[in-house]
Amino acid sequence: MRRINTSIEGCFIIEPMVFEDKRGYFMETFNQGKFNDLLGRRIDFVQDNEAFSQKGVLRGLHYQIGSDAQAKLVRAVTGKILDICVDLRKGSETFGQYISVELSEENKKQLFVPRGFAHGYIVLSDTALFAYKCDNFYNKEAEGGIIYNDPTLNIDWKLPQEEFNVSEKDILLPKLQEARL
Repeated sequence: MRRINTSIEGCFIIEPMVFEDKRGYFMETFNQGKFNDLLGRRIDFVQDNEAFSQKGVLRGLHYQIGSDAQAKLVRAVTGKILDICVDLRKGSETFGQYISVELSEENKKQLFVPRGFAHGYIVLSDTALFAYKCDNFYNKEAEGGIIYNDPTLNIDWKLPQEEFNVSEKDILLPKLQEARL
């Protein structure tokens, strides 16, 4: 398992060790001890989630506030997605900046999204199975979000907008300047 830092402090990519032979492959998708070593501290994931989506489905940008904030470890089990993390940490040098990472069944990369970030993704392949771990339970009262096409973020989602499939709830999300942080 190898850690690759990104341009935003705290967000990093994990490349697992993949052992392939003529029968297929084997990899460890998560190991608490190794992950804590990569992170440099202990984190306890308490919930696993999974979403299956068609090409163009855009989910996000979501986050939880206060003591309900969540760190996530995300990956594409099948298909290919573009994963987005936006820094919402007040006082951070990279506040309002984002990173984008392609996660796929081919590259097997995972992305760690710390607390204090908005998160979203779009499906680039015909379908994708997306899985993620959270270090805190979901609380509807603490949920927040930012509209995917916020002009100050100017996110390149890698697909034409006419191919986007966004939920009614996500279309109503506020811009960053109006978001509850």
